[in-house]
Amino acid sequence: MKNKTWVIIAVVFVAVMVLAVALYPTLSERYSPESFSENTKENEVVLTKDFTVCDSEMNEVRLSDFFGKPIVVNFWATWCYPCKSELPAFNNAYAKYKDDVVFLMVNLTDNEQETVTSVKKFIDESGYDFPVYYDIAFDASDAADAYDVRSIPETLFINADGSLYDFRIGALSEEVLESYIKKITGEAK
Repeated sequence: MKNKTWVIIAVVFVAVMVLAVALYPTLSERYSPESFSENTKENEVVLTKDFTVCDSEMNEVRLSDFFGKPIVVNFWATWCYPCKSELPAFNNAYAKYKDDVVFLMVNLTDNEQETVTSVKKFIDESGYDFPVYYDIAFDASDAADAYDVRSIPETLFINADGSLYDFRIGALSEEVLESYIKKITGEAK
C-alpha cells in the first residue's frame, strides 16, 4: 500500500511539472505587466531607480550613466533555464540595435553558484556578443534590490529620458522583445 501511494505521488508530481513547463510560455505572455498597465495614467512619467553594477573589467557603472538612449535591462543567471532560452533573442536584438539602444544584461552574480569567471566562460562558449554586467557592486545585489527582482528573467524597458516605459517578467520571444524595443526607440506606430 505504501509503494502505491508513493507511485501516485510521483506520477502527480511529474504531471504537474510537465504541465508547468508546457504552460510557462503561454502564461508569461498572457500575464505580462503590460496587461496590468491600465492603472497608469496617460502621460504619467515613472522614473527609474538608479543602481550600480560592474562591467566586464569590474568597473562600477550606474544605470543613469546610460540615460540619453533607450535602455533594455535584463536580469538573468546561467542556472535559470527560461533566462538561457531568451538569450539568443537578446543577442540578435543587440546585433540589430546596439547603435541605438543600450543593453544591460545584468547577471545576478552571487559568487557561489554564479561567479564572474563562470559567467564569462558561459558567454564565451555560447558566442554571445551583448555586454554583460554583474550585480555585485558593493557586495550586494544593488540592481536586483532596486527593482525588487524576485523572479528571473525580468526585463526593464527604459525611455531615453530615463523614465520606465514598462517591464516584463518571464522569458521573452524575439518578436515580443523587438516590439518593446520599437516602442522605446519610437519606431512603433
